[in-house]
Amino acid sequence: MLKRHLSLGFFLLLTLAAAELFAQQSLKELKVSAIPDENPQEMLRIYTPFADYLTKEVGLPVKFTPVVDYAATVEGLAANKLDMVWYGGFTSVQAAHRAKGAKRIIMRKEDAEFKSHFITRKDTGIGSLKDLKGKTFSFGSVSSTSGHLMPRYFLHKGGINPEKDFSKFSFSGAHDATAAWVEAGRVDAGALNFLVWDKLLETKKVDASKVVVFWTTPPYVDYVWTVRGGLDKSIIDKISKAFLKLDYKNPEHKKLLDLHRTKGYIPAKDADWKGIEEAAVSAGLLKTN
Repeated sequence: MLKRHLSLGFFLLLTLAAAELFAQQSLKELKVSAIPDENPQEMLRIYTPFADYLTKEVGLPVKFTPVVDYAATVEGLAANKLDMVWYGGFTSVQAAHRAKGAKRIIMRKEDAEFKSHFITRKDTGIGSLKDLKGKTFSFGSVSSTSGHLMPRYFLHKGGINPEKDFSKFSFSGAHDATAAWVEAGRVDAGALNFLVWDKLLETKKVDASKVVVFWTTPPYVDYVWTVRGGLDKSIIDKISKAFLKLDYKNPEHKKLLDLHRTKGYIPAKDADWKGIEEAAVSAGLLKTN
């Protein structure tokens, strides 16, 4: 009987090993995506070079696959149609709940202490959060951590309830769109992530003589590369090593790092997003059961 059980156990191990080997061999291409928090052309400009870099480092063709909205990245990972996604903090929490086995692996150093800027035009008279009462306001995407969830969380902490205190609020869909709406006078104020704001200033896509930052949130954890459940560990290890080896002093590496607005990457720990999850639950944006 013992011999029979041992034989059965050995057979099951061989079956599992064969299945894993088949899964590795059947993966012909690594599909990578990112939440669309900027316009489509900018997304392709940023992530296509990363796909080319990972192709060399991982040993598999890597393709960047654009998506139409934040929810599509979560569904794509859950359905194994995407292998890895660059998520904001809140979307990574959604993915962890929706996509069984999803795991955060790599984040930018800057994402350990991320921030959101609140912006307005100089002629609105807005200088603090309390001045937002009775004004119009724009968040980014409804699923954005730095464009909606955390700004909303800190608004509530500052005594501002968007549903009650704004004359009207809306969702622009992306950080750069929020800045454009504020500058054009479509809304009085808005919230966006601080790295996009810096880039808009540097590229002169926002008029700093008209639009200003009037408040900045305390720091929180945010963006992270997340892989789907079932992705082979050896591939995950190669991806992680590829990001961690990028050195800002290396001119070729610097080009990639500058695209992602970072000086380098660090390993991610799932536990660090617990605060984001709690904020999403308290805001009624996430159900845990």
